[in-house]
Amino acid sequence: MGETKIYSSEEFNDALIAQTLKEVVEILKERGYNPINQIVGYLMSGDPGYISSHKEARSKITKYDRAKLTEVLLKNFIK
Repeated sequence: MGETKIYSSEEFNDALIAQTLKEVVEILKERGYNPINQIVGYLMSGDPGYISSHKEARSKITKYDRAKLTEVLLKNFIK
């Protein structure tokens, strides 16, 4: 039998943010945008206009603080 894993709320929130970012990337690709350029533009400027409203991508990503989005991206890059 395996042991029960206990997740912290930070781990859970980070996983939700990572999943949201993946969804937004796919939506942006679907619309023909370069997701890296669009997300970087949003993170740097704070202008949600960089993110398409298609399939609610804009509302999904703006639910989270830009600093937290950047933190999760960096954590996943360093892994």
